[in-house]
Amino acid sequence: MILGKDIHPQRKIYYLGAIVIEILKSTDSKGDDFFSLYEQVSKKEKISMNLFALTLDWLFVLGLIENKKGLIQKCF
Repeated sequence: MILGKDIHPQRKIYYLGAIVIEILKSTDSKGDDFFSLYEQVSKKEKISMNLFALTLDWLFVLGLIENKKGLIQKCF
C-alpha cells in the first residue's frame, strides 16, 4: 500500500489494527468485549465507534481475531 505525504496513518485501519493487536497481546484474559476493547483503544488513540468497528472487521477478515461467546479473541 502506497501512502501519500498528506495521509495521517493514525486514522488508518492498519495503524488502529496494530493498536488492537497490541492490546489483545498484552492481556492474559480469554478475550475482551466490544466496549471494553473500544475503551482501551480510545485511551491510546482518539477513534470513532464506526472506525473501531471497521478495524475489527478488517482484523477478522485477515484471520487475526475471532468472536467467541461475545468476546473478541486473538487467533495468534
